[in-house]
Amino acid sequence: MNTLSRPDLSDIKRGDWVDRRLPLAWRPYTRLARLDRPVGIWLTLFPCWAALVQASHGFPELRHLIVFSLGALLMRSAGSAVNDIADRKFDGHVERTRFRPLASGQINVPQAVLFLVAQLALAASLLFFLTPYTRLIAICVLPLVFVYPLCKRFTHWPQAVLGAAFNWGMLMAWSEVAGEIPLGAILIWLGAIAWQIGYDTVYAYVDIKDDTQLGLKSTAILFGERGKAIVGAFYALTVIAWSAGGWIIGMGLFYALGMLVIAAHLAWQTWRSDLSRPELSYRLFLANILTGVLLAATSLAGTL
Repeated sequence: MNTLSRPDLSDIKRGDWVDRRLPLAWRPYTRLARLDRPVGIWLTLFPCWAALVQASHGFPELRHLIVFSLGALLMRSAGSAVNDIADRKFDGHVERTRFRPLASGQINVPQAVLFLVAQLALAASLLFFLTPYTRLIAICVLPLVFVYPLCKRFTHWPQAVLGAAFNWGMLMAWSEVAGEIPLGAILIWLGAIAWQIGYDTVYAYVDIKDDTQLGLKSTAILFGERGKAIVGAFYALTVIAWSAGGWIIGMGLFYALGMLVIAAHLAWQTWRSDLSRPELSYRLFLANILTGVLLAATSLAGTL
């Protein structure tokens, strides 16, 4: 029988490549940027790549791929730093986050803030490669990045705010390539938010006991025992929004076929889920990397 003990749920694994290969001084900053846990990078990148493909109606220009990939990496890392700074007093009491650099005292707040400023400065340098309209769209995401870590203190819906910020690059991709953000693109972005509410709720069930004791809020706490059905409903909304949006922007037959594959994959996740098992919830959260891959591939197929 394959079982995982509670300590294995920590999102920092001792003895990994960071501990083995990086200088001691670099390690806490690498972990602060979540470079040792790249799942969030992939979950940001694949929807962004999908939007670039849709807006380009085929393979995007190489410069767009480079700029948007770097932007997704830097903003996801900066957002992680903002989150850890805001949650440093909570993280030490949560099983999954207790070894994070700020919570464990490996670095202090001023050091983390300087690192955050450096990341934001690098991200800002990418704006010079974008149109004025896209720069404006990019700046508009900053309030979401800074508000998200505070949301769990006053609303059960931090996952919705995170979904909007995480997938903001989809809107930027359209504004940069097409010079506009059509209704279909907005629907696909809303579908990505519904998708993130679904998979991030599954992830939140890993922390539900600790979050409840700390007085924090999440969709997992709000949904409770109804979580499996509600997550399934959000996944259904995802497929509906992605399908309708794709039809509006002129995706072809293969896009519709790809949506059927995505629907089957999300239905399997819902059927497989057991929200009382944190280790399974974490594995199903990771399975959404495949959902992102399928979305990008389906978008490319839809342009054929």
